[in-house]
Amino acid sequence: MHAISNDEPGRIAALQRYEILDTPVEGAFDKVTNLVRALFGVPISAVSLIDKDRQWFKSIAGLDVSATPRSIAFCDHTIRQDEPLVITDAREDPRFRDNPLVTGDPGIRSYAGVPLRTPDGYNIGSLCAIDTRARDFPPEQMEILKGLAPIVVEQMELRLLAERDHLSGALTRRAFVAEIDKRIALFVRHQRPAALILLDIDRFKRINDSYGHPVGDRVIEAVAARCASLSRPSDSLGRIGGEEFGLLLPETSEADALAAARRFCAAIEDLCIPHDPPLRVTASFGVAAIGPGRMTSHDWLATADAALYAAKRNGRNRAVLAPIEAIRAA
Repeated sequence: MHAISNDEPGRIAALQRYEILDTPVEGAFDKVTNLVRALFGVPISAVSLIDKDRQWFKSIAGLDVSATPRSIAFCDHTIRQDEPLVITDAREDPRFRDNPLVTGDPGIRSYAGVPLRTPDGYNIGSLCAIDTRARDFPPEQMEILKGLAPIVVEQMELRLLAERDHLSGALTRRAFVAEIDKRIALFVRHQRPAALILLDIDRFKRINDSYGHPVGDRVIEAVAARCASLSRPSDSLGRIGGEEFGLLLPETSEADALAAARRFCAAIEDLCIPHDPPLRVTASFGVAAIGPGRMTSHDWLATADAALYAAKRNGRNRAVLAPIEAIRAA
């Protein structure tokens, strides 16, 4: 299958569907880059993804960097063709001899990259081997690299499938935490506001004990569906565990997040869940805007969780805003 090479908006959309940019390190990808380093005898290997204006590394072995400008990325050349890109001496190649990655750190001399092609035909990045000395890449090595690239894409597909909770349709805890990490990264780079809401269905154990787990599952589904229906397209809904959910609201102030939590709270109280007789439930909410003391997913979740349990202690079926000092007391 030939790559779709004249549809950059489609290529970016294909990359964004994986929801992988700015996510934390994952062992499955690091295993591949470490294997390439060992088999090729090179100091650097990377899983590189080409965004609109940057090259972002899902995994990079042998170099301490997370991204480079797209304009200087060797991998940006790789995605523009069907076949692997091989550079035996970058100093002798007019496309790369003045590249700052060649003339400065890390001093790239040779490069071999294979496109990472999605099932629908878009080259979204590359798997590459990089050396700081001029060298050839023999055919048997290139066959290995060509064999490993589809495994990387397969891992991205599996990762996407594993991101959804089968019962509620919400993001899994792992996927939701990855979204939190991405939002923190955006805050660090651009100071963009965001807020986190945690909600817990009140007295859920009593529902399971009284009516059985199938009815409890129906309640989970109904609450998740109501939250999804009230969320904006840019919001993320995750099932944190059991009867607890999280809502990540980008570009949202603390005051607006608290108002949103109160709307969600009222909407869940109004739910009429089919049963004989019909069931009604409530939920408690904790709200925490991003800021000092909340710059890791663990700390931000802990802050919102402390506010959630304050809502529980204060009578349930309400939303509580976490003060900025809450993380120190949690």
